[in-house]
Amino acid sequence: MIILKNNKKTIILIVVLLIFIGFIIFWIMSHKEPEVNNNEIDFTEYTPQEEISNTQLRQTLITLYFKNKETGEITPEARMIDSKMLLNNPYNELVILLIEGPKNESLEKLIPQETKLNSVNIQKGIVYIDFSEEFTNVGNMGAEEENKIIYSIVNTLTELTEVSGIKILINGEENKGFSDEGLNFNEIFVRQVPSAT
Repeated sequence: MIILKNNKKTIILIVVLLIFIGFIIFWIMSHKEPEVNNNEIDFTEYTPQEEISNTQLRQTLITLYFKNKETGEITPEARMIDSKMLLNNPYNELVILLIEGPKNESLEKLIPQETKLNSVNIQKGIVYIDFSEEFTNVGNMGAEEENKIIYSIVNTLTELTEVSGIKILINGEENKGFSDEGLNFNEIFVRQVPSAT
């Protein structure tokens, strides 16, 4: 009878001990880092659907201002260009693009035909643009239309943060004006802030 009781206690003790050991093993196994089998890993490289070319990496967005054929207002044209064009003299490049005209067919260039760009440089935030005499040949356009010519240039160049104003020269001379004497270039032109209505 005593042996039987001791056997029962021993069996219960063994069962409890086995359960405890099983729990410890289960806990260790559940918290163990999974083994990585290098033979089973897929090392397939990700390839984007469209590769980015060197040309695309060099592209930058600029804003040029031209006249809207329908409304007659100065209208921005966003354009992607090679950023290398803007490294040495961005002001020169922007004025050349204005002389060449818009890509958008609903816009038209304002700088008079045959105008040549003599030089462009910046001093203390003011860009000095020296045009050929053709820049002044506008016929009887009137001051309002002449203003649009000036502000297509001003708005384009003042998109650059370091530019605060524009001074127009004709063949190196200051204080010239359009041929109909509607607008004189004696002042420094600054970007106009639209008036609140």
